Amino acid sequence: MLSKLISKSLLVTTTQLTMILIAVASIFIVFIIIAIIKMYKLKAENRKLMETNAFKDIDDESYKDFTSGHLYGDN
Repeated sequence: MLSKLISKSLLVTTTQLTMILIAVASIFIVFIIIAIIKMYKLKAENRKLMETNAFKDIDDESYKDFTSGHLYGDN
């Protein structure tokens, strides 16, 4: 009798399984939508930062060509 009760309590019907899968899928869809919204916000912020003067102040004179070193046989 106890084994019958345990086996009946562990059975899951297809409707219960379907409801569980729908709930899990909806949670993942919400997470994906949140991630997409955050991605677009970060792209907009990155675009704003690239338009500022922070990246335009780089001096071209600070770059030095190091290819004429001893590793390339140009002593």
